[in-house]
Amino acid sequence: MKYLIVIPDGCADEQQAILGGQTPLEAARTPHMDRLARQGLVGRASHVPSHLPAGSDVANLSLLGYDPCTYFTGRAPLEAAAQGITLGANDWAIRCNLVTLQQHRMRDFTAGHISSAEASELLSSLQIDFGSPSLRFVPGVSYRNLLIFHSSELAPFSRDTTATPPHDLTDRVVFDDYPRGPGSALFNDWMQRSEAVFLGHDVNVKRIQRGELPATHIWLWGAGGAPSLPLFFDLHRLRGAMITAVDLLRGLAALVGWDRIEVPGATGYTDTDYAAKGAYAARAIAEYDVVCVHIEAPDEASHEGDVDAKITALEAIDREIVGPVEEALRSLGPYRVLVSPDHPTPVRTKTHSHGAVPFLIAGTGIPADDALHYDEPSANRSRLAFGDGYKLMEFFLRHPFET
Repeated sequence: MKYLIVIPDGCADEQQAILGGQTPLEAARTPHMDRLARQGLVGRASHVPSHLPAGSDVANLSLLGYDPCTYFTGRAPLEAAAQGITLGANDWAIRCNLVTLQQHRMRDFTAGHISSAEASELLSSLQIDFGSPSLRFVPGVSYRNLLIFHSSELAPFSRDTTATPPHDLTDRVVFDDYPRGPGSALFNDWMQRSEAVFLGHDVNVKRIQRGELPATHIWLWGAGGAPSLPLFFDLHRLRGAMITAVDLLRGLAALVGWDRIEVPGATGYTDTDYAAKGAYAARAIAEYDVVCVHIEAPDEASHEGDVDAKITALEAIDREIVGPVEEALRSLGPYRVLVSPDHPTPVRTKTHSHGAVPFLIAGTGIPADDALHYDEPSANRSRLAFGDGYKLMEFFLRHPFET
């Protein structure tokens, strides 16, 4: 049996008046996903427990079959794993976004989608100014970077240290959203010191001259210690591979023992090369038991409040990834397909939320229910629901119909 998992990040949404009362998933033309919905099962799953933050870290951990109540230690440690960083007992990984704050308002949580080269230059300046062997700024992709902190004693942070993700703060005044709790004074000091380093920096001067937003601060959040996940192969005896453009999913893949397939042109944004992702996945499915394709574009469109871009992304995912890869699967023998976002990201709020997301499962041994489309209304009518979303993976892999 071959397994394909497609994660259109943040695609679950609300009904939109501008779309005649439809969700973006309803409004999008997705013939391949709708055909699979008619051939298989449509249901819903909640991947973020109410007491955990509604982020892609918790949600994708659950979507891959790991109980976040047991295994989640923070977002940044997952991204550290993507870069091959091994955290010790007294190490903390901290997500270090480059952002644009203007008059204490979150103007842009991506600093104008700053380039990776520009971000690396800014982080180098921070390292020179106040970094140390125990405080390392680690460049990532664009605005998504890391800070690794080592304490000679127990680190002064805990699960009670809170910091709001910057993508939850778009257009908001951030006075009440700076880090709180144990160790937060360090976070706030580093964030404040970054402002002085970035002010007048050559990178920002050139960005402003080009009419682009400057990176005015770092924003620290998602801190955590070393995670420990059982390998996916040890749990399921299946070899997997991940296709993604974001370090969070790369890190998850590393921690569960999956290979990571890098695709040229995959950007983690709405301009990603969907066709290349589909082509690489179609080739990989012959080699691996499980291939997971993660696409960040619907989530990014939601964060920008751009419903048209979200629909365009969903249609491209259907046309360039789901259709071609499922066709390749059919030629290889028994197979199953799972399509599911990780969490809702409503265009209206521009941020992640708790709640159920729609999924579809189709393929060998999966009977058809009465769903005609893959969308939120079809999922909400279904009797198939997982309150503990991490149990969906076992169902997908082992659903006991004859094959």
